[in-house]
Amino acid sequence: ELQSKMQQMQAELEALTVEGRSGGDAVVVTLSGKGELKGLKIDPSLLKADGGDILEDLVITAHKDARAKADALLQERMKQVTGGVPLPPGLKLF
Repeated sequence: ELQSKMQQMQAELEALTVEGRSGGDAVVVTLSGKGELKGLKIDPSLLKADGGDILEDLVITAHKDARAKADALLQERMKQVTGGVPLPPGLKLF
């Protein structure tokens, strides 16, 4: 039963998306619930010739934000599947 619930949860996570934002929404990164990059939006004002370093930092920050949200989503789903029993630290399911 647990294996069936885990497979269902994995399918649900693949279908869900989370967004990470930085620079006042100038950069938006969209990830699947499993952390796969699904989209990247960049405000055109950041595409100036001298804005490369800033743009790189904003993309990294937005990705970290989205990844943290995806990880939180995974933890919440795992609590539902395992009935609140925590998994051992460091156990990676994906």
